[in-house]
This record gives sequence, C-alpha cells and structure tokens, in this order.
Amino acid sequence: MALLNILRYPDARLHKVAKPVTDFGERLAKLVADMAETMYDAPGVGLAASQVDVHEQLVIIDISDTKDALQVLVNPEITWYSDDKQVYDEGCLSVPGIYDGVERAARVKVRALDQHGKAYELEADGLLAVCIQHEMDHLLGKVFVQYLSPLKRNRIKAKMLKEERGLEREAALRAAGRRY
Repeated sequence: MALLNILRYPDARLHKVAKPVTDFGERLAKLVADMAETMYDAPGVGLAASQVDVHEQLVIIDISDTKDALQVLVNPEITWYSDDKQVYDEGCLSVPGIYDGVERAARVKVRALDQHGKAYELEADGLLAVCIQHEMDHLLGKVFVQYLSPLKRNRIKAKMLKEERGLEREAALRAAGRRY
C-alpha cells in the first residue's frame, strides 16, 4: 500500500468529471487499498478517487470510530433523496482546515458496485448520507465550498493558495538544504 497525494482546492483537476469504472481487477484493488491508507492517515471519513487525481467513479467511506468499516462504492448512483434537509458542518481532505455548514438531503438511497463488481443498494441517513453526497459531488467535479457564498469561497481560495505557496517555499528550502 502507498499514501497518495490528495489534490488541494483550488486545483482545477478537482473539477474533472469522473468516468465509470470498467475494470475490477488488481489495479482497482490496489487503488482501493491505497485510498483507504491515505484516508485513514489524513485522517478523514471519506475519499473520492478524483481527490487523488484518478478520475473514475470510486468512493470510499468509513464513519466508524474504530476505522474498521470501510465501504467501497464503485459507479455509485443516488436513486432517491429525502425531501427533508439537514445542515452539517462539512470539511474536506482537499480543503484542509476549512469547515462550514452545507445543507443536504437528510436521507438517500444509493445503488453501487463493490470493488469486485457486485451490485448492492444502501439507504443512509445522518453522517453517512452527508458523506455519500459529499464524495459523490467530487465525482461530478464539485467541491463542497461551491455551496458557500462567493465571498466565503473567494476567501477560502485565497487562503489555500497562500498555504500552497508556503508549502512550496518550505520544500524549496529543504531541497536546498536550508533550515527554516
């Protein structure tokens, strides 16, 4: 297994629409394992393949406290949204350190394949419903900050760009053998 690089907002690659998974072989099994290791290390409760620059319809989620209940959703499709809504403070591994309220359906039904290509359906509420909707947005090229006001979105974008410049500077200094 290997830790994967998580794309950071406002990276344009986060806005690419994912294509369906067609190969359920070793490559997919390795990608699922690497994504799980990356998500747990981050730490997070969900990760879409789009966030690690693999633009295929793959989402992993584990909302358990013990981090031993990994759910794999391949080519997921939400087949039903409840009319009742809920607001959750959402965060994202691609937008580290930023949390804000997003209104989403309180319950959803999902049809997906597991990593071996076997179809299943799932009904979710609470945090799991939020995670499913959040991660599936990534597959459509959407990041949760797009639900926020333009002012908040622009502030977040500026903050992320400033942090990225700082990380690049630290890496350059390290490469030059300097201490910072």
